[in-house]
Amino acid sequence: MYAQMVKSTGTGLKSADEMSAEERAFQARIDAGEKIEPKDWMPEGYRKTLIRQIGQHAHSEIVGQLPEGNWITRAPTLERKAILLAKVQDEAGHGLYLYCAAETLGVSRDEMTEMLLDGRMKYSSIFNYPTLSYADVGTIGWLVDGAAICNQVPLCRTSYGPYGRAMIRVCKEESFHQRQGFELLMTMMRGTDEQRAMVQESVDRFWWPALMMFGPPDDDSPNTAQSMAWGIKRDTNDDLRQKFVDMTVPQAEVLGVTLPDPGLVWNEERGHHDFTQPDWEEFRAVIGGEGPCNAQRLAHRQRAHEQHEQEATA
Repeated sequence: MYAQMVKSTGTGLKSADEMSAEERAFQARIDAGEKIEPKDWMPEGYRKTLIRQIGQHAHSEIVGQLPEGNWITRAPTLERKAILLAKVQDEAGHGLYLYCAAETLGVSRDEMTEMLLDGRMKYSSIFNYPTLSYADVGTIGWLVDGAAICNQVPLCRTSYGPYGRAMIRVCKEESFHQRQGFELLMTMMRGTDEQRAMVQESVDRFWWPALMMFGPPDDDSPNTAQSMAWGIKRDTNDDLRQKFVDMTVPQAEVLGVTLPDPGLVWNEERGHHDFTQPDWEEFRAVIGGEGPCNAQRLAHRQRAHEQHEQEATA
């Protein structure tokens, strides 16, 4: 997801006997499928976990404008330029919806930006990879937005009302972005040999980072259980990653591209595709600030923040 390494600030799953009366009443509402609203009582760990998850999701939408924005001035036609401009504008809007949702928890967007810039918050690892060719615009739409849809559609049913309601509109627009990316790649695959080679090279680069978007494997994600008990998350990282792979394989066949995993095969017994795990050491390095574009992305965000502060005091 766009919030890959969110740590629960709870103290671990509690039994009913270990909960206070307020916590038991809160958990009963969660278990009954009720939405939690801003003025409702909530455990401090629930509130802080949501701030981190929604904040990092918002940061990802804002930083996520940069890789594709790199190609706005170089899009091959006026139509493609207009499409890309509209998509980047959508991503800015998604960030604003999410910052607003987080603000209902008592944190300002300026505070969240400071947390991003000083390292207390992250954004999705996928946006620390460069867009080296125009085919990357289509690949991001197809694979990156496709992975985002798998992860974000369940968040429409998250237990925190403002977050879930924001995600309804975000998911509608992300679904359009995914279709637009697929259409762009299909157009290129019907073109020249050079265009087809460009698409395949782009898919080869983005496949593994796209798999990393769902976060670490479940056995290395100790906070998943608490987030699921609170209804913040609805599915585990591994379940979502499997869903994405199963969804993408037939789409790749239609496009005529090869996913760069020789271990990718259908498992009749499981009813799912077997696939190779991405390089989790690379994932941790990128999350830790050592990706190809980490410094560039944060420097751009820093400049924008400083410009905002200057304009606010002018």
